[in-house]
Amino acid sequence: MTTHGGFQPVFCTIVPPHILDRLAQHEDSALAGPARRSLEHDAYQRTKRRLTTVLGAPAVAPPAGAAADQPHRTVYDARHTQDLPGRKVREEGSDPGSDASVNRAYAGLGATFELYLKAYGRHSIDGHGLPLDATVHFGEGYDNAFWNGEQMVFGDGDGEVFLDFTIPVDVIGHELTHGVTQHTANLEYFGQSGALNESVSDVFGSLIKQYTLGQTAAEADWLIGAGLLAPRVHGTALRSMKAPGTAYDDPDLGKDPQPATMEHYVRTGRDNGGVHINSGIPNHAFYLAATALGGHSWEKAGQVWYDVLTGGELKQDALFTDFATLTVKAARERFGAGNELQAVQKAWEQVGVRTL
Repeated sequence: MTTHGGFQPVFCTIVPPHILDRLAQHEDSALAGPARRSLEHDAYQRTKRRLTTVLGAPAVAPPAGAAADQPHRTVYDARHTQDLPGRKVREEGSDPGSDASVNRAYAGLGATFELYLKAYGRHSIDGHGLPLDATVHFGEGYDNAFWNGEQMVFGDGDGEVFLDFTIPVDVIGHELTHGVTQHTANLEYFGQSGALNESVSDVFGSLIKQYTLGQTAAEADWLIGAGLLAPRVHGTALRSMKAPGTAYDDPDLGKDPQPATMEHYVRTGRDNGGVHINSGIPNHAFYLAATALGGHSWEKAGQVWYDVLTGGELKQDALFTDFATLTVKAARERFGAGNELQAVQKAWEQVGVRTL
Protein backbone atom coordinates (compact mmCIF):
# COMPACT_ATOMS: atom_id res chain seq x y z
CA MET A 1 0.00 0.00 0.00
CA THR A 2 1.27 3.48 -0.78
CA THR A 3 0.84 6.61 1.26
CA HIS A 4 -1.29 8.28 -1.40
CA GLY A 5 -3.38 5.54 -2.90
CA GLY A 6 -2.79 3.15 -5.80
CA PHE A 7 0.55 2.44 -7.39
CA GLN A 8 1.77 4.58 -10.25
CA PRO A 9 2.47 2.63 -13.47
CA VAL A 10 6.20 3.36 -13.19
CA PHE A 11 8.91 1.45 -15.03
CA CYS A 12 12.32 2.68 -13.89
CA THR A 13 15.67 1.99 -15.59
CA ILE A 14 19.15 2.96 -14.48
CA VAL A 15 20.39 4.02 -17.95
CA PRO A 16 18.55 7.12 -19.21
CA PRO A 17 16.77 6.72 -22.55
CA HIS A 18 18.70 9.63 -24.07
CA ILE A 19 21.90 7.55 -23.84
CA LEU A 20 20.34 4.51 -25.51
CA ASP A 21 18.68 6.73 -28.16
CA ARG A 22 22.07 8.15 -29.11
CA LEU A 23 23.72 4.74 -29.22
CA ALA A 24 20.84 3.32 -31.30
CA GLN A 25 21.69 5.81 -34.07
CA HIS A 26 25.39 4.93 -34.12
CA GLU A 27 26.88 3.77 -37.42
CA ASP A 28 28.68 0.91 -35.65
CA SER A 29 26.24 -1.99 -35.39
CA ALA A 30 28.13 -3.33 -32.36
CA LEU A 31 26.87 -0.29 -30.48
CA ALA A 32 23.59 0.39 -32.26
CA GLY A 33 22.24 -3.18 -32.22
CA PRO A 34 22.27 -3.77 -28.44
CA ALA A 35 20.95 -0.25 -27.80
CA ARG A 36 18.01 -0.77 -30.17
CA ARG A 37 17.19 -4.14 -28.65
CA SER A 38 17.43 -2.61 -25.18
CA LEU A 39 14.99 0.15 -26.14
CA GLU A 40 12.61 -2.47 -27.52
CA HIS A 41 12.90 -4.51 -24.30
CA ASP A 42 12.22 -1.38 -22.26
CA ALA A 43 9.17 -0.46 -24.32
CA TYR A 44 7.74 -3.96 -23.87
CA GLN A 45 8.37 -4.01 -20.15
CA ARG A 46 6.97 -0.49 -19.73
CA THR A 47 3.72 -1.56 -21.44
CA LYS A 48 3.60 -4.70 -19.34
CA ARG A 49 4.03 -2.60 -16.20
CA ARG A 50 1.06 -0.43 -17.17
CA LEU A 51 -1.10 -3.49 -17.76
CA THR A 52 -0.05 -4.96 -14.43
CA THR A 53 -1.04 -1.73 -12.73
CA VAL A 54 -4.48 -1.80 -14.33
CA LEU A 55 -5.13 -5.48 -13.73
CA GLY A 56 -3.45 -5.65 -10.35
CA ALA A 57 -0.25 -7.43 -9.42
CA PRO A 58 -0.43 -10.52 -7.23
CA ALA A 59 0.19 -9.82 -3.57
CA VAL A 60 3.54 -11.12 -2.37
CA ALA A 61 4.05 -11.93 1.31
CA PRO A 62 7.10 -13.17 3.18
CA PRO A 63 7.16 -16.92 3.76
CA ALA A 64 5.53 -18.24 6.92
CA GLY A 65 7.87 -18.05 9.86
CA ALA A 66 10.32 -15.71 8.11
CA ALA A 67 12.15 -13.37 10.50
CA ALA A 68 11.24 -9.71 9.97
CA ASP A 69 14.84 -8.63 10.47
CA GLN A 70 16.24 -10.98 7.83
CA PRO A 71 16.01 -10.67 4.04
CA HIS A 72 14.27 -13.26 1.91
CA ARG A 73 16.20 -13.24 -1.38
CA THR A 74 15.68 -15.25 -4.54
CA VAL A 75 17.81 -14.86 -7.66
CA TYR A 76 16.67 -16.16 -11.05
CA ASP A 77 18.43 -16.62 -14.39
CA ALA A 78 16.54 -15.50 -17.51
CA ARG A 79 19.18 -17.26 -19.66
CA HIS A 80 19.20 -14.37 -22.14
CA THR A 81 15.44 -14.42 -22.70
CA GLN A 82 12.85 -11.83 -21.67
CA ASP A 83 10.90 -14.38 -19.65
CA LEU A 84 10.54 -13.31 -16.02
CA PRO A 85 11.42 -14.32 -13.47
CA GLY A 86 13.34 -17.18 -15.12
CA ARG A 87 14.91 -20.25 -13.54
CA LYS A 88 15.60 -20.10 -9.80
CA VAL A 89 19.36 -20.35 -9.19
CA ARG A 90 19.90 -19.10 -5.64
CA GLU A 91 17.67 -18.62 -2.63
CA GLU A 92 18.05 -17.21 0.86
CA GLY A 93 20.78 -18.93 2.87
CA SER A 94 22.27 -20.94 0.01
CA ASP A 95 25.99 -20.84 -0.73
CA PRO A 96 27.52 -18.78 -3.54
CA GLY A 97 27.78 -20.52 -6.90
CA SER A 98 30.07 -20.06 -9.87
CA ASP A 99 27.98 -17.33 -11.55
CA ALA A 100 29.38 -13.96 -10.43
CA SER A 101 26.26 -12.11 -11.60
CA VAL A 102 24.07 -14.26 -9.37
CA ASN A 103 26.36 -13.74 -6.39
CA ARG A 104 26.57 -9.97 -6.88
CA ALA A 105 22.80 -9.66 -7.24
CA TYR A 106 22.28 -11.70 -4.06
CA ALA A 107 24.80 -9.58 -2.15
CA GLY A 108 23.33 -6.32 -3.44
CA LEU A 109 19.82 -7.28 -2.37
CA GLY A 110 21.21 -8.03 1.07
CA ALA A 111 23.15 -4.76 1.27
CA THR A 112 20.03 -2.79 0.42
CA PHE A 113 17.95 -4.67 2.98
CA GLU A 114 20.61 -4.08 5.64
CA LEU A 115 20.94 -0.33 5.10
CA TYR A 116 17.20 0.22 5.34
CA LEU A 117 16.87 -2.02 8.40
CA LYS A 118 19.93 -0.90 10.37
CA ALA A 119 19.79 2.80 9.56
CA TYR A 120 16.03 3.40 9.41
CA GLY A 121 14.31 0.41 10.96
CA ARG A 122 12.60 -0.44 7.68
CA HIS A 123 11.77 -4.09 7.00
CA SER A 124 12.46 -4.56 3.29
CA ILE A 125 11.14 -2.50 0.41
CA ASP A 126 7.54 -2.25 1.55
CA GLY A 127 8.32 -2.01 5.25
CA HIS A 128 6.64 -5.36 5.89
CA GLY A 129 9.26 -7.93 4.87
CA LEU A 130 8.62 -8.03 1.12
CA PRO A 131 10.69 -10.83 -0.49
CA LEU A 132 13.49 -9.49 -2.67
CA ASP A 133 13.61 -11.09 -6.11
CA ALA A 134 16.09 -10.46 -8.88
CA THR A 135 16.69 -11.83 -12.36
CA VAL A 136 20.11 -11.82 -14.04
CA HIS A 137 21.17 -12.43 -17.66
CA PHE A 138 18.06 -10.74 -19.04
CA GLY A 139 17.98 -10.50 -22.84
CA GLU A 140 20.87 -10.56 -25.27
CA GLY A 141 23.45 -7.91 -24.41
CA TYR A 142 20.74 -5.94 -22.62
CA ASP A 143 22.04 -2.47 -21.72
CA ASN A 144 20.02 -1.74 -18.61
CA ALA A 145 18.73 -2.73 -15.19
CA PHE A 146 15.25 -1.99 -13.92
CA TRP A 147 12.67 -2.28 -11.18
CA ASN A 148 9.32 -3.36 -12.68
CA GLY A 149 7.21 -2.83 -9.58
CA GLU A 150 7.74 -6.37 -8.34
CA GLN A 151 11.39 -7.33 -8.83
CA MET A 152 14.88 -6.32 -9.98
CA VAL A 153 16.13 -7.23 -13.46
CA PHE A 154 19.74 -7.01 -14.71
CA GLY A 155 21.19 -7.12 -18.20
CA ASP A 156 24.72 -8.29 -18.96
CA GLY A 157 25.56 -5.19 -20.98
CA ASP A 158 26.94 -5.23 -24.50
CA GLY A 159 30.59 -5.35 -23.44
CA GLU A 160 31.34 -2.38 -25.68
CA VAL A 161 29.76 0.46 -23.69
CA PHE A 162 28.23 -1.22 -20.66
CA LEU A 163 29.45 -4.09 -18.54
CA ASP A 164 27.37 -6.37 -16.30
CA PHE A 165 24.73 -4.33 -14.46
CA THR A 166 25.19 -6.29 -11.22
CA ILE A 167 28.70 -4.85 -10.80
CA PRO A 168 27.86 -1.53 -9.04
CA VAL A 169 26.00 -2.11 -5.76
CA ASP A 170 24.56 1.42 -5.97
CA VAL A 171 22.74 0.43 -9.18
CA ILE A 172 21.04 -2.36 -7.22
CA GLY A 173 20.25 0.01 -4.36
CA HIS A 174 18.99 2.66 -6.77
CA GLU A 175 16.51 0.36 -8.45
CA LEU A 176 15.25 -1.21 -5.23
CA THR A 177 14.73 2.28 -3.79
CA HIS A 178 12.22 2.90 -6.59
CA GLY A 179 10.30 0.16 -4.81
CA VAL A 180 10.59 2.02 -1.49
CA THR A 181 9.29 5.18 -3.15
CA GLN A 182 6.48 3.16 -4.75
CA HIS A 183 5.38 1.99 -1.31
CA THR A 184 5.70 5.39 0.40
CA ALA A 185 5.48 8.79 -1.31
CA ASN A 186 4.63 7.21 -4.71
CA LEU A 187 6.10 10.18 -6.58
CA GLU A 188 4.74 10.67 -10.09
CA TYR A 189 7.29 9.82 -12.75
CA PHE A 190 7.20 13.06 -14.70
CA GLY A 191 8.80 16.50 -14.49
CA GLN A 192 10.13 17.60 -11.12
CA SER A 193 8.34 14.89 -9.13
CA GLY A 194 9.88 12.32 -11.50
CA ALA A 195 13.32 13.92 -11.07
CA LEU A 196 12.82 13.68 -7.31
CA ASN A 197 11.88 10.02 -7.76
CA GLU A 198 15.15 9.44 -9.60
CA SER A 199 17.15 11.54 -7.17
CA VAL A 200 15.85 9.68 -4.11
CA SER A 201 17.01 6.44 -5.76
CA ASP A 202 20.43 7.93 -6.46
CA VAL A 203 20.70 9.22 -2.89
CA PHE A 204 19.93 5.90 -1.24
CA GLY A 205 21.82 3.94 -3.89
CA SER A 206 24.88 5.98 -2.96
CA LEU A 207 24.20 5.54 0.76
CA ILE A 208 23.96 1.78 0.32
CA LYS A 209 27.38 1.77 -1.36
CA GLN A 210 28.83 4.01 1.36
CA TYR A 211 27.32 1.85 4.12
CA THR A 212 28.66 -1.33 2.53
CA LEU A 213 32.15 0.17 2.23
CA GLY A 214 32.03 1.86 5.63
CA GLN A 215 32.76 5.24 4.03
CA THR A 216 32.26 8.72 5.39
CA ALA A 217 30.87 11.52 3.24
CA ALA A 218 34.40 12.75 2.63
CA GLU A 219 35.62 9.31 1.54
CA ALA A 220 32.75 8.53 -0.85
CA ASP A 221 33.12 9.08 -4.60
CA TRP A 222 29.46 10.18 -4.99
CA LEU A 223 29.30 8.47 -8.38
CA ILE A 224 26.31 6.44 -9.56
CA GLY A 225 27.27 3.38 -11.58
CA ALA A 226 31.04 3.53 -11.21
CA GLY A 227 32.48 0.37 -12.78
CA LEU A 228 29.59 -0.02 -15.20
CA LEU A 229 31.15 1.70 -18.21
CA ALA A 230 33.44 -0.35 -20.46
CA PRO A 231 37.12 0.66 -20.80
CA ARG A 232 36.57 2.30 -24.21
CA VAL A 233 34.18 4.88 -22.74
CA HIS A 234 35.50 8.29 -21.71
CA GLY A 235 33.79 8.52 -18.37
CA THR A 236 33.67 7.29 -14.79
CA ALA A 237 29.97 6.59 -14.17
CA LEU A 238 26.40 7.34 -15.23
CA ARG A 239 26.03 10.31 -12.89
CA SER A 240 27.98 12.35 -10.35
CA MET A 241 26.24 13.79 -7.29
CA LYS A 242 29.35 15.77 -6.39
CA ALA A 243 29.70 17.37 -9.81
CA PRO A 244 26.61 16.80 -11.99
CA GLY A 245 27.44 17.05 -15.68
CA THR A 246 30.94 15.54 -15.38
CA ALA A 247 30.30 11.78 -15.20
CA TYR A 248 31.13 11.20 -18.87
CA ASP A 249 32.12 13.07 -22.01
CA ASP A 250 32.37 10.51 -24.78
CA PRO A 251 32.16 10.57 -28.59
CA ASP A 252 29.57 7.78 -28.53
CA LEU A 253 27.58 8.68 -25.42
CA GLY A 254 27.82 12.44 -25.70
CA LYS A 255 28.35 14.67 -22.67
CA ASP A 256 26.65 14.17 -19.32
CA PRO A 257 23.70 16.63 -19.49
CA GLN A 258 22.89 16.89 -15.78
CA PRO A 259 22.69 20.38 -14.26
CA ALA A 260 23.84 21.07 -10.71
CA THR A 261 21.64 24.14 -10.11
CA MET A 262 18.28 25.55 -11.13
CA GLU A 263 20.07 28.11 -13.30
CA HIS A 264 20.65 25.31 -15.83
CA TYR A 265 17.39 23.40 -15.35
CA VAL A 266 16.57 21.52 -18.57
CA ARG A 267 13.08 21.83 -20.03
CA THR A 268 12.33 18.90 -22.32
CA GLY A 269 9.49 16.62 -23.29
CA ARG A 270 11.80 13.61 -23.53
CA ASP A 271 12.61 11.18 -20.70
CA ASN A 272 9.30 11.97 -18.96
CA GLY A 273 10.26 15.62 -18.75
CA GLY A 274 13.94 15.03 -18.09
CA VAL A 275 13.66 12.91 -14.93
CA HIS A 276 17.18 11.47 -15.34
CA ILE A 277 18.63 14.88 -16.19
CA ASN A 278 17.20 17.36 -13.68
CA SER A 279 17.66 14.87 -10.85
CA GLY A 280 21.18 16.28 -10.76
CA ILE A 281 19.87 19.32 -8.88
CA PRO A 282 18.41 17.57 -5.80
CA ASN A 283 21.29 15.08 -6.02
CA HIS A 284 23.76 17.92 -5.63
CA ALA A 285 21.76 19.41 -2.77
CA PHE A 286 22.03 16.13 -0.88
CA TYR A 287 25.76 15.91 -1.55
CA LEU A 288 26.26 19.46 -0.24
CA ALA A 289 24.22 18.79 2.91
CA ALA A 290 25.90 15.44 3.59
CA THR A 291 29.46 16.69 3.11
CA ALA A 292 28.80 19.81 5.19
CA LEU A 293 27.69 17.59 8.07
CA GLY A 294 30.46 15.04 7.59
CA GLY A 295 30.62 11.60 9.14
CA HIS A 296 28.39 8.85 7.78
CA SER A 297 25.91 10.34 5.34
CA TRP A 298 23.12 7.91 6.18
CA GLU A 299 23.00 9.08 9.79
CA LYS A 300 21.94 12.72 9.40
CA ALA A 301 21.34 13.86 5.81
CA GLY A 302 20.06 10.40 4.87
CA GLN A 303 17.77 10.34 7.90
CA VAL A 304 16.25 13.69 6.90
CA TRP A 305 15.63 12.53 3.33
CA TYR A 306 14.14 9.26 4.61
CA ASP A 307 11.86 11.15 7.00
CA VAL A 308 10.50 13.19 4.09
CA LEU A 309 10.05 10.17 1.82
CA THR A 310 8.11 8.23 4.44
CA GLY A 311 6.49 11.01 6.46
CA GLY A 312 3.20 11.17 4.56
CA GLU A 313 3.38 14.88 3.70
CA LEU A 314 5.22 14.63 0.37
CA LYS A 315 2.71 15.01 -2.48
CA GLN A 316 2.83 12.68 -5.46
CA ASP A 317 3.30 15.67 -7.80
CA ALA A 318 5.79 17.46 -5.53
CA LEU A 319 8.07 20.13 -6.97
CA PHE A 320 11.67 20.64 -5.89
CA THR A 321 10.63 23.49 -3.58
CA ASP A 322 8.05 21.23 -1.90
CA PHE A 323 10.64 18.56 -1.22
CA ALA A 324 13.23 21.09 -0.07
CA THR A 325 10.77 22.72 2.32
CA LEU A 326 9.93 19.36 3.87
CA THR A 327 13.63 18.51 4.35
CA VAL A 328 14.08 21.75 6.28
CA LYS A 329 11.06 20.90 8.41
CA ALA A 330 12.32 17.34 8.97
CA ALA A 331 15.81 18.55 9.91
CA ARG A 332 14.35 20.95 12.47
CA GLU A 333 12.00 18.34 13.94
CA ARG A 334 14.65 15.65 14.28
CA PHE A 335 17.77 17.66 15.11
CA GLY A 336 16.59 21.09 16.26
CA ALA A 337 17.97 24.45 15.11
CA GLY A 338 21.58 23.33 14.84
CA ASN A 339 24.15 22.40 12.23
CA GLU A 340 21.85 19.88 10.53
CA LEU A 341 19.18 22.49 9.83
CA GLN A 342 21.73 25.02 8.61
CA ALA A 343 23.41 22.48 6.32
CA VAL A 344 20.11 21.47 4.70
CA GLN A 345 18.98 25.09 4.24
CA LYS A 346 22.30 26.14 2.75
CA ALA A 347 22.43 23.14 0.40
CA TRP A 348 19.13 24.03 -1.24
CA GLU A 349 20.15 27.68 -1.38
CA GLN A 350 23.36 26.73 -3.20
CA VAL A 351 21.47 24.82 -5.92
CA GLY A 352 18.91 27.60 -6.33
CA VAL A 353 15.84 25.86 -4.89
CA ARG A 354 13.66 27.98 -2.61
CA THR A 355 12.37 26.68 0.71
CA LEU A 356 9.10 28.08 2.05
